[in-house]
Amino acid sequence: MKILDHLEEWLIATLMGAATIITFLAVVHRYLAGLSIPGLQDWLLTINLGWSQELTIILFVWMAKFGAAYGVRTGIHVGVDVMINQLAPRNRARFVIFGLLAGAFFTAIVAILGSMLVWGNGLHYEFNQWTGSSEFVPEGPTTPDLEWPTWMVFMVVPLGSSLMCFRFLQVAWNFYKTGELPRHDHGHVDGLDTETAETAK
Repeated sequence: MKILDHLEEWLIATLMGAATIITFLAVVHRYLAGLSIPGLQDWLLTINLGWSQELTIILFVWMAKFGAAYGVRTGIHVGVDVMINQLAPRNRARFVIFGLLAGAFFTAIVAILGSMLVWGNGLHYEFNQWTGSSEFVPEGPTTPDLEWPTWMVFMVVPLGSSLMCFRFLQVAWNFYKTGELPRHDHGHVDGLDTETAETAK
């Protein structure tokens, strides 16, 4: 389970880093290709980075989906709990558990429907290719610039929703055992407490 403790942070950081690098390279390429430098301009114009915008959008969509799972785990999703907090502890706990299980149920449905979307959008065709099946299945569409199978892009729906469902169940189980919900302190900066303590010494 330790590998899952910070899975979302690693995924988000990797996707954000990749999107930043791709965008930076595309901007630098576009700027330098506009300069009238013999040889360099000709060489840069042979490099096609027209796909960079599409890939960056895909990376940000994936980042947002895994970010939603991160939000569940850390308690940063917006919620209106003024009335629930006024209830007696026993009734409050019931409502909290109900809300978390409802979230898990909803994200499980999205994960199932997302899997069906991916399967019908080209993964079934790929599966038949891998297994050597002779069953006729449409190949499925591709993305405009990268020309990737769209099922690869849409895989974020079942993957992200499944992770989100798992986080809802994890938070619900932890609340059932301890009565504690994850709370996000917007003023907290990782490493700052350690740095302050070391400075004080």
